[in-house]
Amino acid sequence: MTDVPTHSAFRLVCVLTICLLVGCGGIGPRTIAHDRFDYTETLSSSWKQQMLANMVKLRYGDTPVFLDVASVISQYSIETQVDLRLSWMHPEITTGDSQSTGAAARYIDRPTITYMPLSGERFARSLMKPIPPPAVLSLIQAGYPIDVVLRTCVHSINGVRNRYGGSGRPRQADPEFYAVLERLKRMQESGALGLRVQKTGENEAVVMTFRGKVDPALEQDVTFVRKTLGLALDAKEFQVAYGSVAKDDKEIAILSRSILEILVDLASNIDVPAEHVAQKRVMPTMPPEKTAAGTEIAPLIRIHSSTTRPAPADAFSSIRYREHWYWIDDRDLRSKSLFTFLMFIFSLTETQGKEGAPIVTIPAG
Repeated sequence: MTDVPTHSAFRLVCVLTICLLVGCGGIGPRTIAHDRFDYTETLSSSWKQQMLANMVKLRYGDTPVFLDVASVISQYSIETQVDLRLSWMHPEITTGDSQSTGAAARYIDRPTITYMPLSGERFARSLMKPIPPPAVLSLIQAGYPIDVVLRTCVHSINGVRNRYGGSGRPRQADPEFYAVLERLKRMQESGALGLRVQKTGENEAVVMTFRGKVDPALEQDVTFVRKTLGLALDAKEFQVAYGSVAKDDKEIAILSRSILEILVDLASNIDVPAEHVAQKRVMPTMPPEKTAAGTEIAPLIRIHSSTTRPAPADAFSSIRYREHWYWIDDRDLRSKSLFTFLMFIFSLTETQGKEGAPIVTIPAG
């Protein structure tokens, strides 16, 4: 009886076992590259879907719910086992010999994800509390277009009112509002508009400055802004304060919005099904506004709806609600940028009031 095949099998099992043992070395470091990017991509996608879903819920008068991923813990383990048995029987008792080999390995990936609802008094207050004017202006200082920031975050500037799409008190913008924004944007792009933080004791105040020497065309824009907002024609610095009316001609009063008001206003741009409007399940979408010259004002964000699911390649983010699909077109750069800007603003919301909220830990493996 030949033992070549048996020895070959034995050598093969030994080689495989060694490979398994060598492959186990340093498994932790090799998981970082794919785990970090895989979880980052998944968390980003789910965060966008959660924000979009809550906007749609607000459009329908439903209750928004925010769930935070508090932690992601991945546990890996590899177990190997080698079983080797050799035995020979006495030839006078029996013939032949007995040999057996065996190897076993097991790989386990057991991620644990912890979810924490964003709730509590502090979080609720932060959603309803107006954004401080210094925070609004810091977004402008960071390079965001001033017209986008003010259209999104502000109710009025020195009494000149912005549009609001909330179902409780919808209104069109004052005719002067978009004219002021257009000129402020040109001033921002040319560098004629500046901001400075001025500290008085423990308090910090923001001062908006208008550069003195500008070209004649820009000078007309500066003069228009001054007159429309009731600002002094000879002043170069203006104190920025929260309020609907300025106390004098050297102050800019900004009545800012809360995060909840921003969400409600942007949700009013959602394209809802006509049958839902007819059934009074949702308020109709406000018609587009126009400037004094008759030019249509494009909405800050466009969110489409359909009974069919959009192609994954064409949807920046999509969710299903009430048997309809709602999505942001991936080819709509303006809407994508505004949606990303909204999520950035929301991330600044105070969420420390979630102590005591239920924590849900789910083994996902």
